[in-house]
Amino acid sequence: MWSREVLERISRRLAKLEPEMVRLQEELVARPALSPAYGGEGERDRVEFLRPMLAGWGLQVTEFRAPDPAAPCGYRPSLVARLGGQDRSRTLWVMTHLDVVPAGPRELWETDPFKAVVRDGRIYGRGVEDNQQELVASCFAARVMVELGLKPAFDVALMLVADEEVGSKFGADWLLANQELCRPDDLVVVPDAGNAEGTMLEVAEKSIAWVRFRVLGAQAHASTPALGRNAHRAGAATVLAVDRALHERFTDADSLYSPPESTFEPTRKEANVPNVNTIPGEDVFHFDCRVLPQYRLEEVLAVMKESAERVAGEFGVKVELAQTQWLQAPPPTPADAPVVRMLARAVREVLGRKAKPAGIGGGTVASFFRRLGIATVVWGRATGSAHQPNEFCIIASMREDALVYAHLFGQKLP
Repeated sequence: MWSREVLERISRRLAKLEPEMVRLQEELVARPALSPAYGGEGERDRVEFLRPMLAGWGLQVTEFRAPDPAAPCGYRPSLVARLGGQDRSRTLWVMTHLDVVPAGPRELWETDPFKAVVRDGRIYGRGVEDNQQELVASCFAARVMVELGLKPAFDVALMLVADEEVGSKFGADWLLANQELCRPDDLVVVPDAGNAEGTMLEVAEKSIAWVRFRVLGAQAHASTPALGRNAHRAGAATVLAVDRALHERFTDADSLYSPPESTFEPTRKEANVPNVNTIPGEDVFHFDCRVLPQYRLEEVLAVMKESAERVAGEFGVKVELAQTQWLQAPPPTPADAPVVRMLARAVREVLGRKAKPAGIGGGTVASFFRRLGIATVVWGRATGSAHQPNEFCIIASMREDALVYAHLFGQKLP
């Protein structure tokens, strides 16, 4: 555990490095790491910039390349930057992600989304909060360790991954499945969710199921409905029947999560016919389900199928279901796990606030670690501007977060 004097030295050094932290944000914003699924070229440009920078700071840097034919370079790169600790028996991982989402409609932005603008203590640009605030903060925490000649309590490894915004097939999921990186006793922090105060320690997530429904009827002229089978009407009935059945069947609540119950939301509705006077023969819509982990997703799918088949028989149509995202949540991280207690202490001593374990309705890459039985906590300072127009990062929060990580690096097991 760092002494108060050492923590003050770290804090003073981070204050002097704040302009460099801002410059790194500017460099990253100018290199938009968009997935090929969004029409981008992936993370290569960022990795080519970050790899020599981190190595120049004195970190041991390794690049890993997940094959991806859709990327112009043929792969999706991730980085691991290591710093040796006093106890080499375990590693404290801090995992952030390199990729960002598209900017969205340009007219909704007050500034160029891919040119960082610094104003009133904030940085504006796509990705500055999600996930560059914590990426920059954790990297500079490691840099200060080297510059001040401090040796962390355990080995520290920064994992900067690709593809988080599109499911992690070429990022965390691929790394953990194909590289021998983590051990069961390792400590993992994923800075990819939180609140503005930094008081939420996410230890539990709901299961995620995205399901696509395709209703097949028969197209006809709207003036002769008897010659067709209206897929749109059958689709609307299917939405209501499925929605009702799910809410009647899965009623448990758990106050650890917010919201405490499972959620089942009909969301995307795909276009059918382009003109008003045609009865559609096809109707496509989607459900987004966030399910408490005590329920199996197979149960959810069975209820959906049963309801859809009942409506299909009533309307004389066919309904096809497809799983577009399917992730059964692993068991939560225990609220008293060492990494949770260590991070809570760092937040208390740096920010002066009491952080508490909580669950969320969404999903993060922490699930890939928890699936391996590795205790993982998700934390960060979030304003809620992620994925929105005019996304911003509060510079003071970024610097303070770096001090939280530096404090964490100095702690031994509680």
